[in-house]
Parts: sequence; C-alpha cells; structure tokens
Amino acid sequence: MTEMARKVNLSRAMRTMQELFPEEYNFYPRSWILPEEFAIFLTEVNLMKENNPKWKPTFIVKPDGGCQGDGIYLVKDPMDIRLMGHLHGRPSVVQEYMAKPFLIDKLKFDIRLYVLLKSLDPLQAYVAKDGLCRFCTEPYQEPALKNLHQVYMHLTNYSLNVHSRNFVHSDSGNTGSKRTFSSILGRLACSGVNVRKVWSDIISLVIKTVIAIVPELKVFHQSDIPVGKPGPSCFQILGFDILLMKNLKPILLEVNANPSMKIEHEQEVSPGVMQIIPSPVDEKVKVAVIRDTLRLVDPHKKQPQQLEAEEPLAESLAALDKGGFFRGEEEEEEEEEEEEELEEKPQLRESPPPPEAGAPTAVCLKEVFPKYAKQFSYLRLVERVSALFIRFLGVKGSTRLGPTGFRMFIRNSKISNSGFTMAAGDILYIDITRRGMGTSVDQRETGMSLQAFVEAVCFLAQRRYKSLSLHEQVELLLDFCEYNLAVQDEKRLACSRSLSGPQATLVTCSEDRLQLCPATPSTTSFQRAQRFVNCRSSQP
Repeated sequence: MTEMARKVNLSRAMRTMQELFPEEYNFYPRSWILPEEFAIFLTEVNLMKENNPKWKPTFIVKPDGGCQGDGIYLVKDPMDIRLMGHLHGRPSVVQEYMAKPFLIDKLKFDIRLYVLLKSLDPLQAYVAKDGLCRFCTEPYQEPALKNLHQVYMHLTNYSLNVHSRNFVHSDSGNTGSKRTFSSILGRLACSGVNVRKVWSDIISLVIKTVIAIVPELKVFHQSDIPVGKPGPSCFQILGFDILLMKNLKPILLEVNANPSMKIEHEQEVSPGVMQIIPSPVDEKVKVAVIRDTLRLVDPHKKQPQQLEAEEPLAESLAALDKGGFFRGEEEEEEEEEEEEELEEKPQLRESPPPPEAGAPTAVCLKEVFPKYAKQFSYLRLVERVSALFIRFLGVKGSTRLGPTGFRMFIRNSKISNSGFTMAAGDILYIDITRRGMGTSVDQRETGMSLQAFVEAVCFLAQRRYKSLSLHEQVELLLDFCEYNLAVQDEKRLACSRSLSGPQATLVTCSEDRLQLCPATPSTTSFQRAQRFVNCRSSQP
C-alpha cells in the first residue's frame, strides 16, 4: 500500500482509469511522470496552448517519495523544471495546479479524510464521517511569478504551515488553522450550500480512487499473503487529501498510506523551551477513526448492543453531539438523503445491498463499499484484467508476467485463433514490456508489469472491436477471454473426474435407441456464452 500510494504509482493507476472512463475520473489533475514523460509533457502543454491561447497554466512538481511538502514547487514555464534539476534526480509527478480553490476567510484549505480499507477480497471500504481541514496561513492569490515561492499561500501541508507566524492553534474545531470538516460543512450549510451533494461527490471520489488502486494491490497481495489464510489478513487506514474547487467540486490531491495519527503538537511556551500540547481537534477526529477501525477488524465481531453498552463509546457520542454532527434521527435522514443524492447520478441507479449480518456498528466510519458495489461495478474492469494477470503469473510470489505466461494467455484465451498469431503476441510482449520498464515498484524484476499487461489488453481490444469506446472494447475482450477460459476449466474438470472415477451420465430412452447426452454446462457458463454471442455482432 505504501508503494501504491506513492505519487508516481497513484498517477499511473488514475491515468489508466481516466483513459477507460474519462468522465468518471475527471477529479484527478492532469499528470505527467518525470523524467520519462518530460518530452510528452512539453508537447501536450504546447498543443493545449495552441488550441486555447487564453490558457495560462501553472504547474506543481511533487517528488515521488516526498512527504510533508518536501521538495514541492510551482512553475509557470514548463522549461523551468529542467532548470530545477528534477530531470536527473528522483522521479517526480508534475500536475496542473488547481488555481481556483474554494476559500474560507480568504484562505486556501484542503480536507484530510480518513478511509479504512478493511479487505481486498471481498472489497470493503469505510469513510470517516468527519475529517480535518488544514488551512494555509497567508491569504490566497492566484499564482503569478511574484508569489510562486510563497508556500504558506499555496501549500496546505500542516507540517509547513505550522512554522508560520500566522498559524493559529485552537481548542475549537470551528476556528484556527486546523478545523474539523464537520464545522466547515456546517458553515457551508448556513450559507445555503447543498452539503449532502458535497458529501455525495466526495464519497464517489473515494470509491473510484479505491477501485483504481485495488488491482495492483491484489497482485502484490497474492504474492505476500498465503491463500486461504483464516481471519482478516490486513487492513489500512488511508489519508485522502481533497481540495474543494470554487464550484465545490472535490479534487483528489493525493493518498497517504500512513497518515499521521498524532493528537498533540509542539509549542514554544518560552524562548527555546518547547512543550507538547494536546490538540483537541486532532483527538476528536483521529481517536474515533482508530477506535472504530479496531472494532471493525475485531475477529470476535462484537454485537452492536455490546458496543452501545460500553462507556467510552457513550462518552465519545456525547462529545461528538456537542459538535452537532450526530443527531440521532436527523443523522439517519441525512444518510437517506445522501443516498438519494448518490442515486440521482447516472452511474448510481441500483439499490445498495443489505449490510453484512452481525457487523459491528461503526459510529465514526461509514461503509461505502460494498454498500454501493452495484452502482460502481461497471468501473471494475481493471480488476478483471488483474485476475487474468494473476492467473498466468505462474510463479508464486512473482509480480511480473514472463513471456511464457503471456503466450499461455494468448493461446488459452483463444486470442491466437482470432486473426492474431502467436508471433504477433511475442512482438507485442517485447514492445510493451520495453516501453513499460520502470512502471513496477521493484525495478529488479524483469517481465511485464500489471500496467503493461493492461496496455496490452487495451491494444488487443482496440484491434478486435472497432468503433466502440475503449471501456466497451475492453469489456468485450474480457467477456471473450473469460468465457474461453471457463470452457477450458470445465473440460479439465470433466477430464479429471473421468480419470478419478465413474462419470455420471444422463441417459435418455427414445422409441428406437438409447441416447447418451453430455452433462449440461453451468448456468454461469451459459450466461457468459450468451453474452459473448450477443457481442460478436460488434466485430468487424
């Protein structure tokens, strides 16, 4: 998870989803990887400027493994990146800077929202109902050459702004340079903003981001976690950094795999004397996140009535009630209206599945997946690709597909029987693997990474199914591959049964002879076959 949340890997995963579903993943800024994509970056920026002469962009450069704002800087001219020396140093991501954020008290701020990824298979995710808003400490001005270096104006990182003389420590979640997200929502609601829509958009952003990073996680999970291990294997608390634009559209800045859980800060009480001071704002949000996380992953699965009877929980509820965030029946009404807001979107028309029986009641963490699984299932194409990738890896613990594994994929999926030769498959493997070098976390491994395999699948889909959108092409190719592999698996199963013992056969008697009929394939196979046959009309 730490590697997947790095800026380069996250940008690659988000770009894949943006290519497949451009309208669904427009909440992530346009990004380029340095140094390998510097020439592409220059070409695309110049082309966009030619098409729109009024476009005056600013770009923000973020080192891949940087944290706490270290090494981040803004540029107006893309060529300034070369002058800063980042093309010969560690990998970085350059993004279009979001120049029109929503301001409060003339200050830019971002939202640190905590997300619990409880399980990969099945996928389970929870979002904290409250978060932290970290404010800049200088009034915001749109980026210009004269203010690009003013980090207290443009960068919301707490670790940077805490050193500003304007930073305000506060015991209240409504004031200061760090506030609760619930207090900001309350302020927005008082000004007439539909905060339920804001929450709806944020939940959609979180679910789509999790869907984007899960395929790669599954590849590494299968290499590290024993198959069939009982009980929960692992979980992760993620820190989503989200920026609200002037129109209140949420933009994903980054994902932190190990967000800070400190509930205190250092303060200079006298010259040269530092003292550790508790932070009520951090404590209110973070303690609730950790408490509910431990309850949700508790293998003993405490019943809701047991949780409600515990005194610390009652105290926490009382404390949260003072902030006006939990209001009993009103909260339930808000959740119902929030779900209605989600379902108003084109992709959210299905009704959510019922909650897991016996699951602990989470006070702070709200389940968003599998609660909205049906609404977002169409976005999980890359997960299906990763399942094929894992199937043909061959060597346990490997995260790279070798040439033999790729040939088996081409052959067993019957792609080689559809006007695509095995020799063409070998050339495709070599070409994409060479171009994809460096996309994997472990540079020592050789072979095809998942990202390169996704690229190969997209190429094959575009070649096979023309005049369709990319995600439709990929979906049809996956249907084709999965059907052929399912048929192959059934044949192997039938063969193994015939070798291991007598095979039950359906015998029917007609008037003049006995007739032996093969066993009927499963309903799932028939459904896949029917879907595949229906889609063949799309082939050229």
